[in-house]
Amino acid sequence: MIRIVVSACLLGFPVRHDGRDKKSEHPVLQRWLDEGRIVSACPEVLGGLTIPRPPAERIGDRIVTNGGVDVTDAFEKGARATAAQADAFNVRVAILKENSPSCGSSFVYDGTFSGARVPGEGVTAALLRTRGIAVFSDEQLDAAAEYVARLEREIAG
Repeated sequence: MIRIVVSACLLGFPVRHDGRDKKSEHPVLQRWLDEGRIVSACPEVLGGLTIPRPPAERIGDRIVTNGGVDVTDAFEKGARATAAQADAFNVRVAILKENSPSCGSSFVYDGTFSGARVPGEGVTAALLRTRGIAVFSDEQLDAAAEYVARLEREIAG
């Protein structure tokens, strides 16, 4: 069975910077939960950041809070911990929350704290990709489901 790491906030855990979740009601996620495929992870929490915490955005290769505090080390630690968790469960696919400085897979906020998005990826998404894990955003669940089905057909031979 293909295992999938999923951002904890998408599963309803209140781990975001504001202490809230971003629970997805997408049927693909529910099916994967029922099948026991999902490995939940929040890179920020795994990196030692608190809930709640100041919002942070990516500015170049650094992650900085809206108060100007550089939290890059915590984000990198969380990315490594998420990758280790993925390795432990032989994860092949990740579903991560778009726009996040950790989990954004196609877009991140631009560092101005204005809500403007720019093309880019978060620290965790980038690390997982370098390890051969296919990364999809929460906006690409149907494509991820097709990818997982294709992987399973290949394994079945």
